[in-house]
Amino acid sequence: MKLVIAEKPSVAKSIANAIGAHKKTDAGFEGNGYIVSWCVGHLVCLAQPSAYSSQYDKWRIDDLPIVPEHYKYEVIKATKAQFNVLKALLARSDIDSVINACDAGREGESIFRLVYMKACCKKPMYRLWISSMEDSAIRKGFENLLPGSKYENLFAAARARSIADWLVGMNLSRLYSCKFRQVFSVGRVQTPTLALIAARDKAIKTFQKEKYYTVCIKSDVFSVVSERINDKAHAEQIATSIRAQKSCELDSVIHKEKITPPARLYDLTTLQREANKLYGFSAKKTLDALQALYEKKLTSYPRTDSRYLTNDMKDTVRTLLSALDPSFVPDEKNFSRMFDSSKVSDHYAVIPTLESASKDINTLDVSDIEKTIYALVKAKFLACASESLVEDITTLTLTFDGITFTQTAKQIRLAGWTKYAIKVKESTHALLEGDVSCDTLYPIREVLIEDKYTKPPAAFNENTLLHAMEIAGTDVLDKNVEVERKGIGTPATRASIIENLISKGFVVREKKALHVTGKGIALLCAVDSEFTSARLTAQWETKLSEIAQGTYSTEAFLEKLTQKLCAVIQKESAAT
Repeated sequence: MKLVIAEKPSVAKSIANAIGAHKKTDAGFEGNGYIVSWCVGHLVCLAQPSAYSSQYDKWRIDDLPIVPEHYKYEVIKATKAQFNVLKALLARSDIDSVINACDAGREGESIFRLVYMKACCKKPMYRLWISSMEDSAIRKGFENLLPGSKYENLFAAARARSIADWLVGMNLSRLYSCKFRQVFSVGRVQTPTLALIAARDKAIKTFQKEKYYTVCIKSDVFSVVSERINDKAHAEQIATSIRAQKSCELDSVIHKEKITPPARLYDLTTLQREANKLYGFSAKKTLDALQALYEKKLTSYPRTDSRYLTNDMKDTVRTLLSALDPSFVPDEKNFSRMFDSSKVSDHYAVIPTLESASKDINTLDVSDIEKTIYALVKAKFLACASESLVEDITTLTLTFDGITFTQTAKQIRLAGWTKYAIKVKESTHALLEGDVSCDTLYPIREVLIEDKYTKPPAAFNENTLLHAMEIAGTDVLDKNVEVERKGIGTPATRASIIENLISKGFVVREKKALHVTGKGIALLCAVDSEFTSARLTAQWETKLSEIAQGTYSTEAFLEKLTQKLCAVIQKESAAT
């Protein structure tokens, strides 16, 4: 008999149905040589400092740093009953092996391993690794189980992450709470995220707007606008001189064809950002909806950081495209861009499942937000395999008194992928009213001077904060460009980081904007800058990734972190 342990009851039920374990029991499901049971999230966690010594019952700076030689784990009281169910199953003599069917990622690995370890189980362990909850994907996963030893590095990364969070939280929260005589909650990841928001708020508050001017020349065919002019008298002089001319001649008329291929498929972060931008959904709300869709077998695995599919999926994807839209004809060049196995680590991009294509989602037990998220995923999937957007771009230029005037006009020739995009932002570029050339004098109908002001940076919303977290550790936080992803947190944890900051009163959500509170500022003023740095945290996340890949050691990671903690504690203690 094989014991299968899933992360949630709903997932256990789907797995049981797929592998023929149909008999319901008090412990789960049984049949066809399997017993399928479940965790309810984390059942085991790192023990509190008091488990090491009663002296830690009170918070004192003199007791810091707390760095155990060997870390202890304890069963979480709220879910102890379910742990005992699994412990009893793991001890049964008729169970000859155990299959880890928790979510296929770092935290899923940790949830299972800690239960396995705390129950002192020594039975052979195997890993189910799937990216879809469809019955066919589950059965294929069971046909390709790997020994649990293949995922030791992944568990090492999960363990290093949890110990690092424990070390920072237990030591720095006590340090600053004692020093400032108020309760501070310091987190290895949440505090640098808070620092990002505070820095943006400060930039907005200290911003001083500057007035400038532009001159607009209007003819019956075009409207060209000058570059920025800082001096009003200069702008008025130029406008007066142009009016006196009564006509103008273009210096250049440049026609270009612009071809824009579709953006990549969604990973979790880009989907969260899009849902926030279009609908104002929080990152957590989008993740919860996507997780539900995954468990209902309608979309692929949600907690992915890849925007590509593997090369061996091409035939399956063609079938899926046809099932979603029988009239769909893929653009072969853009279709090929969807696949790159080298850019898929644990899970491929978020896409609809083949099972979802055979169902009318409006007839299913699916919430409105789940329908909205599914529509985004489906639209993106179809768009990515569609033709490119083709536009005719005309750029007009004229120069007067050393000032350049321009107008850019766009006209769509081929809508391509945009016909699938949801709420496509319409072009703000005005169309020309007729043909233009450089050798023609155009009567000037009107010359206007417009007062303008420089604008402060926008407050973070979850869309822009997720992007900043994703690329933290670089110098391009405000640029919408793709870079190597290091960042703060992982796609799976960023939503909970934001919600945690809000729930603890460090950040407030005002409509879509996120702002630091007085409590948050007080925390940042107290904490040493070493532990508020987004760059440092991004480096830590990179090291955790390297641990998972087997190219860096847990010991080295924790040793460097401990050294930094000790140095900060020593400095703060001396200043007390």
